[in-house]
Amino acid sequence: MFIFEDHILKIISIAPNSFASNCYALISGGEAVIVDPSASSAAMIDLAEKENVKIKAILLTHGHFDHIVSLDKLRDDVGAPVMIHKEDDEMLGDGNKNAFYSFFGRDRKYRPADILLENGAEITVGDEVIRVIHTPGHSKGSVCYLCGDIMITGDTIFANSIGRYDLWGGDYADLLRSLETLRKYDPKITIYPGHGQSTRLGYALDNAAYLTRN
Repeated sequence: MFIFEDHILKIISIAPNSFASNCYALISGGEAVIVDPSASSAAMIDLAEKENVKIKAILLTHGHFDHIVSLDKLRDDVGAPVMIHKEDDEMLGDGNKNAFYSFFGRDRKYRPADILLENGAEITVGDEVIRVIHTPGHSKGSVCYLCGDIMITGDTIFANSIGRYDLWGGDYADLLRSLETLRKYDPKITIYPGHGQSTRLGYALDNAAYLTRN
């Protein structure tokens, strides 16, 4: 729980799926947004009921299948719009691009997003504003979501590594530029990555700098 001025923002990590993909709920003012619906729809709805909040939107950090396992089920269950960066929307409907085919040898399609995001877009949840930071490299439309003193980084950067760039839409040079973009932000920000544990942004970037040099 993070306290800002006169209101409260909660970030809750929902149990990772078999791919160890993190699913988060950002909660403020009676509303919630789900980021990367990799947990079961039932688990996310149970959380919303426990917190007595309405799921307002479903945000995606990128279009890989392990982060969107329950996407269509959740959107049907709660009627919330799905948001993804415009460069990754095509991944949802293509098992080759969302990497499902690479792992399972068959296609897996999800419906297109309802809202296509661009760098700098803002989404409100209760009293908070979530800002979109376009960080291509892991995929063309990878983004980080900044809200106050926290940042959900998807597979752009982790506590102890950086995202892979060998899948469709990945690009090492783009990823390096995205890491430099993140250096513009307060190193004390807490990041919540798509896999693994949270840490400070500065620590993650220093570790990433070491990794990219060696």
